[in-house]
Amino acid sequence: MLQQFQLALLQLLVQPFYYVAILFILLQYTKQIKLERQLFAVKLHIWPRLLGRAIVTGLLVGLAVSLVGAFIGVAVTQQSVMWLWGVSALLMLFRIRYLCFAYAAGVLGLLQWIVGFTPLASGEGIAGQAAASLAAMDMTGLFMLVALLHLAEALLVRNQGGKLATPLFLSGKRGKIVGGYMLQSFWPVPLLLLVPVGGGAGTGAATAALPWTPLLGADWSQGWTIAALPMIIGFSELTRSMLPEEKARHAAKGLLLYSVALAAAALLAWWLPVLLPIAALCSLLLHEAIIWRSRRLENASSPLFVHDQRGLRLLGILPQTPAEALGLQAGEIISKVNGVRVHSKADLHAALHLNSAFCKLEVLNYAGEVKFVQRARYENEHHQLGVILAPDEDANFYAASGPASLIDLLKRKRTAHRRGSSKVPAAVNNAASGEKTSV
Repeated sequence: MLQQFQLALLQLLVQPFYYVAILFILLQYTKQIKLERQLFAVKLHIWPRLLGRAIVTGLLVGLAVSLVGAFIGVAVTQQSVMWLWGVSALLMLFRIRYLCFAYAAGVLGLLQWIVGFTPLASGEGIAGQAAASLAAMDMTGLFMLVALLHLAEALLVRNQGGKLATPLFLSGKRGKIVGGYMLQSFWPVPLLLLVPVGGGAGTGAATAALPWTPLLGADWSQGWTIAALPMIIGFSELTRSMLPEEKARHAAKGLLLYSVALAAAALLAWWLPVLLPIAALCSLLLHEAIIWRSRRLENASSPLFVHDQRGLRLLGILPQTPAEALGLQAGEIISKVNGVRVHSKADLHAALHLNSAFCKLEVLNYAGEVKFVQRARYENEHHQLGVILAPDEDANFYAASGPASLIDLLKRKRTAHRRGSSKVPAAVNNAASGEKTSV
């Protein structure tokens, strides 16, 4: 077992896909921080910290999924990984969010089903070899792996999604700029899975019998080995109508339901192979249903992060500022400062200067209840206490439309538009209408 584990780690180090995943995540986070600087003149996150957290979390997820996969019997081989990443790369040429392996697995399942009606798998040449490789894939195991990854993603989104959210200025209905949040996280996940030698795992396999019987009935009679399978999971959601934590709960619920449904479809396809195309369609269509649900929910709700007659709505709080020390939170409304009602940035600035050494705020929390907070003020502190207010008529920039394809992602330099630009207003990362990127 130790020798197999060492060989698998070596495979992981020499494969390019894990490094590709890290580079993709780095590109996403650097663009996110650039957008923060353009909108708020300050960065709210530090990309090395985000990347380091993503790598460590991905390692833990990989360990957990690998352990569960070993008992279920997910017999995914190196050829399966090549097919997955290859199809995902092609799909990304059309839409970034198609990087999600749910789409690649669904396409591969349908292709395998179609190839089964042709003599291609028994042919010669490159086409014959490709068809034979496709026909030999354990699609039920692949669907089960996708379900496990989405289950892990649901747990991560539930626990971390709201904490990593980025406030944005977005184009709303009728061209008005409103506040919103982008919830975006990605994790590179290295998997070490037990695979049967008969599945094409390669040489150097162990011949001893497994001490347990995996759930899925692959052929383990010829021995087994451990294969390194680099994957990536992640999501990108945008909301104008909810707090980040609330949006994360909704997203996690959808991912959880998807993972359970896909796992059930995979088990049915293993029990009755004729149901394989049904499982493939579930992988594709149920994932689209998550996006439709998110879009419908956002379109049916009114924007949250806008000012009203009660005062100034808080879009976000800068870290390590007086606002954070006062316990102010996104979604709350500052109604009075030093006894003076405030309805604009100018009002806030003037009210704070009524007393340069002390400030007292009357705040309406998210539930509409009044609370009072106060503290001393010190020299060189943030002039606005460190609050990020919802946009007003003076907001000059809003988030640019997200890249539609991989080529667009690599070419695009602009992350924000100036008000009055000829560009069509849209939101970020394909999430303008509630779209979701989940990989």
